[in-house]
Amino acid sequence: MKKQEAGQLHRGLEQRHITLMSLGAAIGVGLFLGSATAIRLAGPAILIAYALGGLAMFFIMRALGEMAIKNPIAGSFSSYAREYISPVFGYLTGWNYWFLWIVTCMAEVTAVGIYMELWFPDTPRWIWALAALLIMTAVNLIAVKAYGELEFWFAFIKIVTIVLMIGMGAAMIIFGLGNGGVALGISNLWSHGGFFPNGFSGVLMSLQMVMFAYLGVEMIGITAGEVKNPEKSIARSINTVFWRILIFYVGALFVIMSIYPWNEIGSAGSPFVMTFEKMGIPYAAGIINFVVITAALSSCNSGIFSTARMLFNLGQHGEAPARFNKVTKRGVPGLATLASGAALLIGVALNYLVPDKVFTWVTSIATFGAVWTWAIILIAQLRSRKRMTSEERAQLTYKMPWAPYSSYVTLAFLLLVIALMAYFPDTRVSLIVGPIWFVILIAFYYGKGFHKRK
Repeated sequence: MKKQEAGQLHRGLEQRHITLMSLGAAIGVGLFLGSATAIRLAGPAILIAYALGGLAMFFIMRALGEMAIKNPIAGSFSSYAREYISPVFGYLTGWNYWFLWIVTCMAEVTAVGIYMELWFPDTPRWIWALAALLIMTAVNLIAVKAYGELEFWFAFIKIVTIVLMIGMGAAMIIFGLGNGGVALGISNLWSHGGFFPNGFSGVLMSLQMVMFAYLGVEMIGITAGEVKNPEKSIARSINTVFWRILIFYVGALFVIMSIYPWNEIGSAGSPFVMTFEKMGIPYAAGIINFVVITAALSSCNSGIFSTARMLFNLGQHGEAPARFNKVTKRGVPGLATLASGAALLIGVALNYLVPDKVFTWVTSIATFGAVWTWAIILIAQLRSRKRMTSEERAQLTYKMPWAPYSSYVTLAFLLLVIALMAYFPDTRVSLIVGPIWFVILIAFYYGKGFHKRK
């Protein structure tokens, strides 16, 4: 091992890993199963909500890319918050991101148990949840390349499924495939109460759900410390974020809602299962179930990866136990990975202890935490620009388009999402639990005297 690599993360992620990971990060369980709920809120106009959210994510990722390419380090936006805003914001952002992914992964390992019931109805859910957790933790302990390789294939499965559905759905719409040669057309988009059946308020109601579906896209910034060629790899991945979202979310839902009346979607399970069955594909439910399990495992895999890197970064700054700052001979933050995996055992226990509604409330912290993370990225980018001279700004190899106005408009959009979460009763709890979590973190920060350290 090279001398400079001792105690450092290894740059083991290649371009193909980053490309597929960035594609897969935008595709989660929310698209395959959760999209039905969003469609019920907004009807066909959900396409506008996903497009607006996608545009906001594009600018957030460009802001992150500007900083990550200039300074590619582990910890990413936590480090940028510490450097460009203040140390307490770096601390809050790091621990917040760790916690939101722990909560999200608890939901995902539980989901694996639920999906496996289709094939093994008599096996307790917690067994599958525990198996998923142990396997994903083991993969993350091997080497960063093992994580990248597994994530590559998880993403590949999701992408192929969606591309096939869009292609075959388009053939149904245009040529009448599976419909006796009679073209379906796209009249379902406006024939059942119009394009805005629930008014524009329906679009607003769906925004918080849409934005939560995009949680994970920002994780490309976390990989900056372990990418072989950060400037090329990260720039290429970020530049295609908006188009990926348009194709995978807007494209897939456009096809689904053209084939089915929007008010029938969700009454018979996943929209994807309904569409595959209409095409005459045998075992459609089993195929989609397999894909959704890989999506859940992918999210868990990514969550363990990102939480371990956040603990590693917090350990470097003395804001977490120093042992989390250690790496294995393979350049993996071993103890940080094990600690995150151990925290996720709570998710296995929740299969016994916590009713579904309370579990949903807990995951609402992730929504609040995601918006915080995105806002911090934008604010850090604005602050980093202010520190630069005009010559330094001109020398940036990767720039935020239309800065600083694009950053301000995107921040305003995130504030709108928070306001909507406060307005609607189902999501209001996140604005109670989220700030309480921050108060606990701040009390610990000042109580432990972290603010006195240089």
